[in-house]
Amino acid sequence: MEHPSIPVAHRAVADRHAGKPALRWKEHGRWREISWREYRAAADAAAAGLVALGIAPGDRVAILAENRPEWLVADIAILSAGAIDVPLHATLAAEQVGFQLAHSGARAAIVSTPAQAAKIAAVVDTLPDLEWVVVIDPGAGPLAGKQVMSWAGLCQRGRLSAADWRAAVIARERAITRSDLATIIYTSGTTGISKGVMLTHGNLLSNAEAALSIAGRKPDDTTLAWLPLSHIYARTCDHTMTMLHAETVAFAESQERLVANIGETWPHWMNGVPRFYEKLWSALAALEPAARAQRLRLVAGPRLREFGAGGAALPVAIAEGFAAAGIPILQGYGLTETSPIISFNTPDSNRNGTVGRPLPGVEVRIAADGEILTRGPHVMRGYWKDDASTHLVLDADGWFATGDVGALDADGYLRITDRKKDLIVTAGGKNVAPTALEALLVADPWIDQAVVFGEGRPFVGALLVPALDQLRAKAEQLGCGFDVEGERIVTPALVEFIAERVNLAMRVVGQPERVRAFVVLSRPLDFARQEMTTTLKIRRAFVLERFRDLVDGVYASTPADPTGV
Repeated sequence: MEHPSIPVAHRAVADRHAGKPALRWKEHGRWREISWREYRAAADAAAAGLVALGIAPGDRVAILAENRPEWLVADIAILSAGAIDVPLHATLAAEQVGFQLAHSGARAAIVSTPAQAAKIAAVVDTLPDLEWVVVIDPGAGPLAGKQVMSWAGLCQRGRLSAADWRAAVIARERAITRSDLATIIYTSGTTGISKGVMLTHGNLLSNAEAALSIAGRKPDDTTLAWLPLSHIYARTCDHTMTMLHAETVAFAESQERLVANIGETWPHWMNGVPRFYEKLWSALAALEPAARAQRLRLVAGPRLREFGAGGAALPVAIAEGFAAAGIPILQGYGLTETSPIISFNTPDSNRNGTVGRPLPGVEVRIAADGEILTRGPHVMRGYWKDDASTHLVLDADGWFATGDVGALDADGYLRITDRKKDLIVTAGGKNVAPTALEALLVADPWIDQAVVFGEGRPFVGALLVPALDQLRAKAEQLGCGFDVEGERIVTPALVEFIAERVNLAMRVVGQPERVRAFVVLSRPLDFARQEMTTTLKIRRAFVLERFRDLVDGVYASTPADPTGV
């Protein structure tokens, strides 16, 4: 059934599945849940509260919160009021929060905690359009020039605002069409540049509908959600898709508690990013293949059919390992600008090493220079207040230039080879795709993270983060130290050991593309240092700038190949 808007779809599902569990979360050590009837009633109350505050159709309302039931309720409430939601990543710094609130012209912000409210307080003088701040948890102080109220107060205000408050909300819902703007999502940006992506109700619904038509998900499924709902990947796959299918969404407590929460909720489906699967695989690296498969099956629980993966390249060796354990990882591909899914592997046709075939209704073609282009109902309207950037990526015929380089095979499966802007051209004129080399490196159980470099340089190098606990154990086995200078490991025996692993990984590529020299870092790259995005993708340019001295040192200490290639 094709719905005209997200809130109309939500109301129809809630009416049809009123008593079925909709949302589950852990509170004070115990799992709680609400039904679809309660979920819809909470959204109605919050929507009526927003209307009572004076929020009008087309106004922007921000959500600044960690994953929690109120996030989803707030999203539906904002859309039901005819407004446009602006999800902000909960991990943003105050200055980033201020930019996105000001740029979007948000009139209200719904925040989770006093700590999130404090971010707004730090930049309140830069937010002339912001009038209301609604805080879910108690304890927030006053905000100069802004009106602060509690989430409970907003919902109660909605319930008491008028006898016909529900009718007023429904009337606004019915006025929304698929072409109306639903959300402005700011890209996390591996480059550090953040743009407001405008997605319509039709963008989000069409993408979820197309994905559901091939994904093999079932209405009685439980999905365990842990990726940030402020990101389009979780927004579509863990929110819109589950809503249309009346699935139950269980919220993981945290990434650290994810494995434990799988065991507590027994999900049928869980989406993740390659970094999670890489870490899980590495944690079981010492086991024999049969024991590793058994342990993976125990971790996944008795009901999980497949894992979903997106956001970055998944090493083929890891995909094959999970598949051998009877838990396939279905990898897909997309961007914020495409709602996000362009292509997806399905349970019936999962080809490791690819990101699947284009979704039904989604067109994909490869430009002359190898760039992936796509067209269809999933493509954004454009960038908020940025026509120039919009015209750079979206042509008059509706084709969106992804910035990724790839190829379609004879069966229509899409392979991603690299980001167009990340392609390296060495001093010898050799084109090198760093992502492909990084995938080979991190497939080795001794290497956790890799950043390949070499633009304009005589050869290709890499920053490597080893499996640190394993490497410490190796140092004990070898009877050597674990010596660190600055942020790199310098023990000769350990560096030599990693060199052997690098050479093994590079044996399948030609000599000019091989990583010839590297630095072994003594700590992981992480989000707290701004070295990774919210979906755990490495911010390549930022990392290479941060470690510029180590990169330069690679070329100062390693002689160039006399052939110049």
